Formats: sequence, structure tokens, C-alpha cells
Amino acid sequence: MTAESLKQTAVTEFTNPNLSILYSADDIKARIDVLGRQITADYQGRDLVLVGVLKGSCVFMADLMRAIDLPMKIDFMAVSSYKDGTVSTGDVEILKDLSNPIRGKDVLVVEDIIDTGLTLTRLLDILGSRGANSIKLASFLDKPEPRINKELKLDYTGFVIPNEFVVGYGLDAAGRYRNLPFIGVVKNPAEA
Repeated sequence: MTAESLKQTAVTEFTNPNLSILYSADDIKARIDVLGRQITADYQGRDLVLVGVLKGSCVFMADLMRAIDLPMKIDFMAVSSYKDGTVSTGDVEILKDLSNPIRGKDVLVVEDIIDTGLTLTRLLDILGSRGANSIKLASFLDKPEPRINKELKLDYTGFVIPNEFVVGYGLDAAGRYRNLPFIGVVKNPAEA
């Protein structure tokens, strides 16, 4: 086998056969452009602060904020509700808090994916106690099937997805796949 044929058959992270593309990079860009226009219209004349929930939201937030044609500030939080397991407890531990107060601001919480909604519900309660003018939610992905908190309101949604294990565009499997430019469904999670 020649070096050229090896290059053509080599599996890379982006061509991993254990992934099937659910949303391409072009699909994602088009949807974020629409969300950016909606948020720009909704927040005209307001004191907007985007709050990204780390780590998964970083890619979505970077693209979203560049699609919002307004003055704004950004901040980040890191939270955990998993303790030692893989199932959310709904008990939120703040690992990294906001760097600046949000009192009197219009806050848009930016999340990568909403599934059960337990962690985010508690996070919104925490932020709600800090005196913001308004708090709304933008999630790149909405996976409603496992939702426990059915009252959780998403104000801006990228895509509604089936109850599948997805990775890419900031979402990971044990720290892997965040760099994928698309959203992929993991065909065999045991091999993720």
C-alpha cells in the first residue's frame, strides 16, 4: 500500500465511522445566523450579558455572539450536578462563578444541550436571586425526551434532537469530540 492510499483510507476524528452526522457545519451556521437575528431584534436597547455554561457551550457561544449585532458583555459559569456518577442529581455545585454582577442586566444563559433540565433549573434559580432585569435561555440542542422539568422554558433553540447520544460542536464523550465541526450521533456508545 502506498503512502497516498493510506492517507485516503485513514480514519480521522472528523471521519470516524462510529459517528453519523445529524447536523452539518453548514446546517449549524445557518441556524445560528437565524438565532442571532432573533436575539438582535429582541435585545435592542437592552443591557445584554451572555452567560455561557462551561465547558460544552463554548463553541456555540462563540459563534452565537458573533451573530448578535449588539453591544454585549460575556461571562461564564461552570457547574456540576453529577457528583460521582453519570446521572444528574439536580444539586448544583458552582465550580466557577460569574466574574461580574448581573444586577440590572438582561441575561441570556447559553447552554450546549438541555435534557433532563434539572441542573439548568437550579442554575436559573441561582441566577434569578442576583437581581437581573431578565433571564432567558438559549440552548444549542434541546433533547426533550428525558426532560424531568417539563416547565423549563427555552427561549431560543438551535435544534430539537431525538434521544440519542450526540457529540461535536462542544459536546463531548469523556472529553473527546468537542472539536468536531458538526453534531454527530454516536452509533456505538461503548466505542465512544
